[in-house]
Amino acid sequence: MTLTQLFFVFLVIQLIHGLGTWKLYVKACRQAWEAFVPVYNAVILMKIINRPWYWVILLFLPIVNLIMFPVVWVETARSFGKNSSLDTFLAIISFGFYNYYLNYALDLDYKEDRDLHPKTGLGDWVSSILFAIVAATIVHTYFIQPYTIPTSSLEKSLLVGDFLFVSKFHYGARVPMTTVAAPMVHDTIPVLKKKSYLYNDNDKDAFVNKLSLPYLRIPGFQNIKHNDIVVFNWPADSSYSMAVNNPDRKYLKPIDKKTNYVKRCVGLPGDSLEIKDGFVYINGKQNVLPDRAKLQFFHTVETKSDISQNFLDKYGITEYTRVYMLPTNVWNDSRVQDFLNTNNTHLDVVHKDSTNVHLVGQMSQTAFDRLKFNFVGNKISANATLELANTIKNDPNVISVVKNNSKTRDSGIFPHNANYDWNNDNFGPLYIPKAGATIDLNLEVLPLYERIITDYENNTVQVKGNQVFVNGELASNYTFKKDYYWMMGDNRHNSLDARSWGFTPFDHVVGKPVFIWMSWNSNGNGIKEKIRWERLFTTVNGSGKPISFFIPFLVLLAIWFGFNQFRKRKKAKS
Repeated sequence: MTLTQLFFVFLVIQLIHGLGTWKLYVKACRQAWEAFVPVYNAVILMKIINRPWYWVILLFLPIVNLIMFPVVWVETARSFGKNSSLDTFLAIISFGFYNYYLNYALDLDYKEDRDLHPKTGLGDWVSSILFAIVAATIVHTYFIQPYTIPTSSLEKSLLVGDFLFVSKFHYGARVPMTTVAAPMVHDTIPVLKKKSYLYNDNDKDAFVNKLSLPYLRIPGFQNIKHNDIVVFNWPADSSYSMAVNNPDRKYLKPIDKKTNYVKRCVGLPGDSLEIKDGFVYINGKQNVLPDRAKLQFFHTVETKSDISQNFLDKYGITEYTRVYMLPTNVWNDSRVQDFLNTNNTHLDVVHKDSTNVHLVGQMSQTAFDRLKFNFVGNKISANATLELANTIKNDPNVISVVKNNSKTRDSGIFPHNANYDWNNDNFGPLYIPKAGATIDLNLEVLPLYERIITDYENNTVQVKGNQVFVNGELASNYTFKKDYYWMMGDNRHNSLDARSWGFTPFDHVVGKPVFIWMSWNSNGNGIKEKIRWERLFTTVNGSGKPISFFIPFLVLLAIWFGFNQFRKRKKAKS
């Protein structure tokens, strides 16, 4: 829905409200015209139903208003003596059109001094629950959202099992685009396993999709900076199974209901980015990460004897793969290479002699079984920081530790085009688009920016011969409408990030992680090991070792509890 369409719908709703309540306004000693004036009519209605003025604001907050509208419909009926359970049911089930019946069919008296307190315990309970949900939804949508780290892409900075508070106001809270949705639930309703929002996955022009709001964001007080950790909606997510894992497929899923991801922003709008041997270079200079960030790479570790579990435990190695081995003559066979290329296999050579070749990387089970790979007993490909790799090198049982560095093209790497021989370790250079910037548009750069032009900025692209047409017109250049960012994980060889899907538009940004309130180690034994006590109530950003504020929090909590008890006793005595 465009802003013009939204304004038209707003006026229609105001007209519907006015036609259905103007007589009720008159009975409440107001003027009939007051029922038709946008916003002002809501202010007057709050006076009529004896409710606070700030309810007007709640009526205009997406998602929150889904709760507030039924409350106002019921309160309006009760202000004119319609207090029965049937009246409440009819007001809600008719979506407020019960007011038309009250307005035209009945001669009612206005109850100016009615009792606002619920008449039953159940009513009191329902009222408390509703407004607790309203308050929590406002906080969740516009201020702070809880988030859990599901993967190891930012390992060492953020751990799997960290529970975060994500600030919405740093970069500016995004107004919900999906207008009909369950409060405080993202994509799926827990237990029910049903979609949490109303949306037609198969037809972007469906009426329910047209009810979606345009992208709007409340101004923030901070811009995204280099190396900020950012939560955002995964641009490549779709309404179809994520198990398909094809980040370049088309999608219809609403932006604000796409899967939440957390990565480090290494590239800003207007930057030129390149990756060399796994290290990021921005505008020709190597990106310097904060001291809390620890880059991880897979390293090929070779030992004098077969690698045991004791060796892995000694160095805390939890992410590793075996090193594959094939006879060299088999590996050199072009038919074998063709077979591997067509069976979801990406392998890099770490050792080769006249007899055998040693390989690391990703391989399908079909390729492994068909070619009868063997494992090298004294070699593994282990994920480790550069500091840990240097420590392992000094082990007397270790022959060598070499950082893996892919040299061959990976078809799963953006822009998924045969003319770009990029991979996880060696990528770019490419320009990160900035709103208002213009680039030359030709067949060479089109694979990099086609998705931006079509999916993110809603244009059509056609190629005729060696010419590019945008919206049916010949285009030799293109001016970007939005800002874009480059999001990557610190776990460079085990992170699904921008190297797979490309750019992230700013309208996909959710917020900034600021606080770790809980950290749960699923591999620990007992509560002492399950909870990472040293990470409780620590900040996400900053330098130096994170400091836990858990004990100060407990002290403040005890003081607050004690003060409340003292106040209650003092009140009881008086």
